[in-house]
Amino acid sequence: MGDRRIWVDADACPVVIKNILFKAAQRLKICLTLVANQQLHIPRSKWIHLIRVAPGFDEADNEIVKRVCPGDIVITGDIPLAAQVLEKKGHALNPRGDLYSMDTIRGVLLMRDFKETLRSSGIETGGPPPLSRKNSNLFAANLDKLLLKKA
Repeated sequence: MGDRRIWVDADACPVVIKNILFKAAQRLKICLTLVANQQLHIPRSKWIHLIRVAPGFDEADNEIVKRVCPGDIVITGDIPLAAQVLEKKGHALNPRGDLYSMDTIRGVLLMRDFKETLRSSGIETGGPPPLSRKNSNLFAANLDKLLLKKA
């Protein structure tokens, strides 16, 4: 797989998605690094690592942006982080299976900002629905697509 890496914004990443990533890292012998501000349990493997950052807003995001290289894959539900990854020529995949691209990220950022404005004015926007099996399957399919794509 060359020098490509998978980075995970791990604090909010669902366990089922982490398990898919652990299996993919082992199967394909690709470096998987989880970045979190808390201690996480990860399998013992030369392919799987944890970087623990200081507690604080965007600490994990900043660490990922600092380290990501073109062709790397970043798993995140954080839309501003996804945009920064795309700017650095990386790939960004949401734990729900949505693959971000330069064509779609601007619209996603605008929708996020719009919902933030609604919430700050007291309008309840609700959160995302629970992660479904369909989400997990879409995530696994899009991850495989990215891993099979040439860097």
